Amino acid sequence: MPLSAHAVPADPLVDIDNVTFSYGRRAILKGISLSIPKGKVVAIMGGSGCGKTTLLRLIGGQIKPSRGEVKVAGQVVHDLDSEGLYLLRRKMGMLFQFGALFTDMSVFDNVAFQMREHTELPESMIRDLVMMKLNAVGLRGAAKLMPSELSGGMARRVALARAIALDPMLMMYDEPFAGLDPISLGVVGKLIRDLNDALGATTVMVTHSVAESLSIVDYVYFVSEGAIVAEGTPEEIRASEEPFVHQFVGGLPDGPVPFQYPAKPYAEELMGVRRA
Repeated sequence: MPLSAHAVPADPLVDIDNVTFSYGRRAILKGISLSIPKGKVVAIMGGSGCGKTTLLRLIGGQIKPSRGEVKVAGQVVHDLDSEGLYLLRRKMGMLFQFGALFTDMSVFDNVAFQMREHTELPESMIRDLVMMKLNAVGLRGAAKLMPSELSGGMARRVALARAIALDPMLMMYDEPFAGLDPISLGVVGKLIRDLNDALGATTVMVTHSVAESLSIVDYVYFVSEGAIVAEGTPEEIRASEEPFVHQFVGGLPDGPVPFQYPAKPYAEELMGVRRA
């Protein structure tokens, strides 16, 4: 249930309206509606398997909804032909969960890849732009290194530089803080916020990292069992008494999300003892 009266922005960049999606007979999303305003950083949180990454795939046009509508910049994503979808994706940046760098390319060539693939810029200009992007993430001096020579935090920052290579209007992050040490986590979090504001972009971030996310985002949607169960600003989320939100933010074992997977009573299964 909404925690805020200003949940729906007047001019969203991304608008998801009553979207349902299933993998075969398994329902993943059940009539989800959410809006992501231009220029804002929005987090989508929830337990594993609740449909968060599926939302990113719908926004990027990798999959189509069973019902409902997904709009990006006023365009219905799943109605676009191949050419239209290709042009829309050029305006998007994606940071995958573990960076997904090309292992046989240097840091420089990883960041330059999109520029060489999607533009006809001269190599001299590409060099300047790549160094500018690497400088923005603090890794200009690592341009000649290979991915195998990078730490986890450095690799994530290179992947971020690659994601912003074409100055996208929409940035998508799939678990950007996974596996990072506290210092790298703080650095990447600040970069996400600063780059969004500097580029005038819009950011949607799927994450489990509650503390770091609430320090940088403008708004949060909580997903559980394929539906939006709560939403609000970071302040509203921290103060929420909604059981699921309280359990998730506090990392509590007891609450709406059970610790034990459904099973027979333990004594019955272990010893064959049935309750009277």
